[in-house]
Amino acid sequence: MKSAELKDLSVAQLVDKFTAITLAQFKAELYDEFSKYNRLYGEMVAVERELKGRPGDQRIALVPLFQHPNPQVRLMAAQFTLVVAPAESRQTLQEIWDRKEFPQAADALGTLRALERGDRKPT
Repeated sequence: MKSAELKDLSVAQLVDKFTAITLAQFKAELYDEFSKYNRLYGEMVAVERELKGRPGDQRIALVPLFQHPNPQVRLMAAQFTLVVAPAESRQTLQEIWDRKEFPQAADALGTLRALERGDRKPT
């Protein structure tokens, strides 16, 4: 989806789009469809940029996704909200790890460790 098309969507529609993309990522990863996963990642980043660019940085609208039943949705929402909801994002990443929801748990732990070392700076 092009950024011009994303500009026409409401924040709620962008959150729905983000959710749909991450669910498709979950399925692509499950079936080893790596090129599809990577394409979807690019789409997800475009949605995240659109939310970030909205007045007040609307990435905060992704926080309710921390309660989503799918670990990929929770993982990506937490990673993209580290700057706007740092404590809640880290807690969500820790919960994914504690529940051993692999393969997302490995990404969650990697993100937490990178944050602790200072290798990753939320933007």
